[in-house]
Amino acid sequence: MTATLVKEASPPAPSHPDRAPRRRLRRRGRIVAVLFVLPALLLLGALVVYPVLFSVGRSLFDASGTRFVGGENYLEMFRDPVTLKAVRNTAIWVVIAPTLLTGLGLILAVLVEKIRWATAFKLLLFMPMAVSFLAAGIVFRLAYDEDPDKGVLNAAVVSVHDTFKGSSSYPTARAREGDGAGLTKEADGSYVTGADVSPGGTAALGLVGVAPKDLPGEAAPASPAASREAASDEVGGVVYLDFTPGGGGEPGRVDEGESGLPGMKVEALRDGRTVASTTTGSDGSFRFTGLDDGPYALKLPAENFAPPYQGVSWLGPTLVTPAIIGAYLWIWTGFAMVLIGAGLSALPRDALEAARMDGANEWQIFRRITVPLLAPVLTVVFVTLVINVMKVFDLVYIIAPGPVQEDATVLATQMWLVSFGGGNDQGLGSALGVLLLLLVVPAMAFNIRRFRRSQR
Repeated sequence: MTATLVKEASPPAPSHPDRAPRRRLRRRGRIVAVLFVLPALLLLGALVVYPVLFSVGRSLFDASGTRFVGGENYLEMFRDPVTLKAVRNTAIWVVIAPTLLTGLGLILAVLVEKIRWATAFKLLLFMPMAVSFLAAGIVFRLAYDEDPDKGVLNAAVVSVHDTFKGSSSYPTARAREGDGAGLTKEADGSYVTGADVSPGGTAALGLVGVAPKDLPGEAAPASPAASREAASDEVGGVVYLDFTPGGGGEPGRVDEGESGLPGMKVEALRDGRTVASTTTGSDGSFRFTGLDDGPYALKLPAENFAPPYQGVSWLGPTLVTPAIIGAYLWIWTGFAMVLIGAGLSALPRDALEAARMDGANEWQIFRRITVPLLAPVLTVVFVTLVINVMKVFDLVYIIAPGPVQEDATVLATQMWLVSFGGGNDQGLGSALGVLLLLLVVPAMAFNIRRFRRSQR
């Protein structure tokens, strides 16, 4: 009976002698992980969290930091026209720069796949990423210089302009006061003779203000041309430099040694209307033939005296922001192309081949297959660039000259200028910093959520 009771008794619960050591190992692992993460957390707190909290607190005080003003600095931001201009320019950057970069990166990534030297081409486009914004700003400040002798862009623009339109050879020429021909300067910069000339007559139009060294190479002496007579149905004459090298000579008369002015446009006017036009020869001579009887006035149009074309004012108030965005595109296009190219290489090729088998052309494949499949990558690139352009500072500060700095300013430069660049109002500068942080945080949160979704 006793043996039976012993057999039917329930066995004791099994003991787990290894559970306590596992807890100790797990606790020790957590401690080791915290110790490894602690330096990074300390740096994050010192370099990010503390400055953010300090800026928020400092934005609630006045410029001296001694008087609490609450939200006054935030109200002042939107009352200041310069700050409003910075907000407007930042909005232009956010809309234009990421859109252009994403589009350029997509187009280049697709095209690079179809060339043999794709790696070399990607390397060339990505190389500007290795250049600091400071160096890139200096390079583009020189490239955008308005002087064609310094700025490479204006040198190219001036060359193209002068090739198709030409430029005046005599921008400094002017009529001598009291000369015999009685040239009168008009409001548009042209010169018209005061005395009329009839067919069979001639006129000598003397100008000064041209250095002999600046005369065209084909310029010839004007005296032989001045002695020629005109036919009965012609009006002739000479346009010459009324200056005798070495001195001497009589003003208003063509003297020996005085040079003609070739390539000068001359017009014949009747009742204030142009009836004939010609260009002077190498000796400055000109002829109008087949004219009706009657008096004519002679005119030297303003285009003869137009100053040389100086190109485009890239860094003027109108174009300074697009010019800086152009420099930014040069730096970041390679970044967008490489990221989008990585996404492009991961696309399922069977979908593209199936579309080609069904008769789709390359444009249809690009628009209806490539772009939709790349949408997640394009979104990440676009949002990353939005975050980046909100913080742009170096290029704007370096490229924009002082007089137009206000026209090109963005929130980052305005924050620095208000705080340290002469404004000395760190309360308002801190408020601008907080505003910039609030604008960047939503884009950062969106990007982080995209990354987490892609990992799932």
